[in-house]
Amino acid sequence: MKTILLMRHAKSDWEASYASDHDRPLAPRGHRSATVMGRVLTAWDEVPDLVITSSATRARATAEEVARAGSWHCPIAVESELYGTGPGTVLRVAEGVATDEERIMLVGHEPTWSMLAEQITGGRVEMRTAGVAAIDLLADTWEGLVEGRGWLRFVINPRMFFGSEWDRE
Repeated sequence: MKTILLMRHAKSDWEASYASDHDRPLAPRGHRSATVMGRVLTAWDEVPDLVITSSATRARATAEEVARAGSWHCPIAVESELYGTGPGTVLRVAEGVATDEERIMLVGHEPTWSMLAEQITGGRVEMRTAGVAAIDLLADTWEGLVEGRGWLRFVINPRMFFGSEWDRE
């Protein structure tokens, strides 16, 4: 069985100086949220074998922060096609990058991530900033991911863990 962890990028900083939407950085709360989520996923033994992230600054920073905080040693693939696209393209990119990994994380944007979760599971999922949805697929390979089906195992958001043991300096 294969697992996809869908992660929406953490909160971005609308007040920062940036040239385009693609270049918008994370806000301080975004860094905190990504750190908390990395620690939680590690504690829950939900560490991905591969992270595939949008090329947008806020998505890349989220992927890097969550991996650092969780002490992950998996590769992080940056894919420009994940920015400003739909669920079909996301699945085609994942299918082309993933090989023998059991669990991958896709880091990207709304509304695509909610639409993607619904396409795979048939259920509505609200993806909040830095939220993670774990979807177990009814497949043993990444081939045919575009037509893939699965079930939602959990959805978590960083605010659930603010003030917890995972939210420390």
